[in-house]
Amino acid sequence: MACPICEKRPPKRFCPAMGEKICPICCGREREVTIDCPSDCPHLIAGRRYEAEHRKPLSVDEFPYRDIEFPADFVYERWPMVTNIASAILGFQLQNKELNDNSAYDALESLAETYRTLGTGIYYERPPNLPIARALYGQLVESLQNFRKQEAERADLSSSLRDSDVFRLLVFLLRICKQRTNGRPRSRAFLDFLRSRFPLPASARKETSRIIIP
Repeated sequence: MACPICEKRPPKRFCPAMGEKICPICCGREREVTIDCPSDCPHLIAGRRYEAEHRKPLSVDEFPYRDIEFPADFVYERWPMVTNIASAILGFQLQNKELNDNSAYDALESLAETYRTLGTGIYYERPPNLPIARALYGQLVESLQNFRKQEAERADLSSSLRDSDVFRLLVFLLRICKQRTNGRPRSRAFLDFLRSRFPLPASARKETSRIIIP
């Protein structure tokens, strides 16, 4: 009996995505590449832990918007909006299981560009081309608009948020995504990180999404 992927080595690890055993080499090589690994797979968790411990820091060229600077207090003082964005992403993923880190990054990057231009007084919008990233982009736009409207109605301090502030918060999340994802085509390391930091309430997990991906 041989590994169903390589058809050479003996299968020793059970793969929950494939429903059968595969060899350790194929597990490591194809994980989140050709295999759509579930987040609770013990081999995926162990692999991510090892990668995180040995990952090199991002280079200057890899750092999103490296010319943008803001203190940590800037983010913490506006944490409710960060929570709103993260919750919108996770709520979307509940109804769209195929969402991965790359698509989430594309949606955040396009939205950051929109708010960057808004901060200069120019409106320029270019949603992502990929359907699922475009749909997430639309969900995030709606979520941010609703959040800012509700905060303004409550006359909360957050109602003073400028478009340039929202841009910086999106840059913050882009940097987290770059640092957390492993770059594999089907990676959801960033999304799983968000879920560990911003768990959705049970009521939100039961809601039906209004977005349908063709």
